[in-house]
Amino acid sequence: MAALADHAVDEDAASAYEHVLIELDRLHDDQSPDIDADAATGDRELWFELALVTIANLTRHGVEPLSVELLCWMLLDAHTADVGQGAG
Repeated sequence: MAALADHAVDEDAASAYEHVLIELDRLHDDQSPDIDADAATGDRELWFELALVTIANLTRHGVEPLSVELLCWMLLDAHTADVGQGAG
């Protein structure tokens, strides 16, 4: 998710991704492992798909399904804004 924000086409798209991160931190009490963003590939579509699947799987770890659904929609909105800006 941080890689998506770091590589977004503009500040609005980056901010939308960061809002998803903030909500994710709130749900996890900011207790999540760090990921080496430099080791990740440069494919934003792959990052988006991985983030979406990871968020969707949070229900397996006790996160309420409604919160998961809202996070998925927030991520989709951020990605749509990002891809839409890049296409224009």
